Amino acid sequence: MDSKQIFLCAINNILSGTCQEDCKFCTQSVRYHADIERYNYKKISQIVEEAKLAEKSGALGYCLVTAGKGLDDKKVDFVARAAKAIKAEVGELHLIACNGTADKEQLTYLKKSGIDSYNHNLETSQRYYVEICQTHSWDERYTTCENIKSVGLSLCSGGIFGMGETDKDRDDLLHAIASLQPESTPLNFYHPNPALPIKTRNIELNEALAIINKASTLLGEERLLMVAGGRELLFSGQEDKMFEAGANAIVIGNYLTTQGVTPITDRAMLEKLGYEVASSCDTH
Repeated sequence: MDSKQIFLCAINNILSGTCQEDCKFCTQSVRYHADIERYNYKKISQIVEEAKLAEKSGALGYCLVTAGKGLDDKKVDFVARAAKAIKAEVGELHLIACNGTADKEQLTYLKKSGIDSYNHNLETSQRYYVEICQTHSWDERYTTCENIKSVGLSLCSGGIFGMGETDKDRDDLLHAIASLQPESTPLNFYHPNPALPIKTRNIELNEALAIINKASTLLGEERLLMVAGGRELLFSGQEDKMFEAGANAIVIGNYLTTQGVTPITDRAMLEKLGYEVASSCDTH
């Protein structure tokens, strides 16, 4: 990708706030009673209309997210039907599924239904993972990422920084991500919520920039390196620094349960900084 082009991705939370897992960073868990909108499956017609709006805003990537540990038959079928409907009307979007742990059969079915990439984050280092989640293991996450690669889907895998981990944990996470050779990597920065067990974040701007720079070095400039959750908290008014550090993609619009700035605001920011919105999904 041209160094002056920024890839835009939009997220659609198509099943919200119903997760039974205990991830301490996530408002979608029912255990913490966070004040968020909770609902079962969105209407597919609504998902398609929202995909059209995302494309009009310049998004090339469109991610279908479901709360919960992983895929089951009902969820696989729903995501597959949503993907087929989107591809029929908005065929140029690069469709990403983010539905938790998954086996090869489930992933193959999603690929045949129009999903281009699957997002599954490692979240943090293998050592620190037990401090933030105990209902499923880091190894399950890594295995899902391997499954994604094995069926020929593009892998999108990253993590969250600022949850109390050490510098070594951050380094170990980046090396674990690099070992998977993902096509794209979202870097999230913890956004505290009063309902969550992790009350504060232990990361500053200079540390976040160092993480972006190291990730860019480890993963290679030809890969998508996306600054996602927490961007507004750390980089507002200083977005030029994150691009100079190596980021070449951002999430536009709202996040899963947290509001972001409007796509128009982000596009104006990019124009002001002299960047163009990427017009191709080619990540290599």
